[in-house]
Amino acid sequence: MTVTVAVESPLQDELRELVARLNDHLQPLSPPQFQFQLTAEQMASEDTTVFVVRNGQSVAVGMGALKVHSPAIGEVKRMYTTPEVRGSGLGWLVLQSIEAEARRQELGRLVLETGSTAGFEAAWRLYERSGFTRCGAVLDYPDSDYCRFYEKKLSP
Repeated sequence: MTVTVAVESPLQDELRELVARLNDHLQPLSPPQFQFQLTAEQMASEDTTVFVVRNGQSVAVGMGALKVHSPAIGEVKRMYTTPEVRGSGLGWLVLQSIEAEARRQELGRLVLETGSTAGFEAAWRLYERSGFTRCGAVLDYPDSDYCRFYEKKLSP
C-alpha cells in the first residue's frame, strides 16, 4: 500500500471526522472522566504538531499528534488508524514521525497516556515495540485503574 505521512492542520473536515471516529471508538472503553481527548481546535494550537497518514488515493486513514509541554517533555496524543488499515503498520509510521519531530525539537522524553482496559491491547503492543516502557502517572493525569502510562527517553 502506498501511503504518505505529513504534518497537516486538524481543522479540515476530513480530520475532524477522524477525531470523531477516534472518540466513538474510545467512548465504550473507559468512563468519560478518564478519556483525555483533544478537540481539533486544541490540536491546532502552536504546541501541537499533527501527523496524518494518507493512502494512495489521498484519503486520511490515520493520525497522531505531538504536544510539547516543555523543552524536556513531549506527549503522544490522538493516535488512530481506521479499522480498514488497522494492523498494517501505519500507526507505527505515525509514531515514528512523532518521535522524529520530538528528536528534531531536542525533547528529552516522550510520554503518553492510554487506556488500561480490554480494547487497548494493540496500542500497548505498538508502544512497547517502539521502545516505550510503562511508567507511573505523567503530567497532570490522575493515577487510575483506567489509565496506563508510557515513556521513552530520547536523550541520554
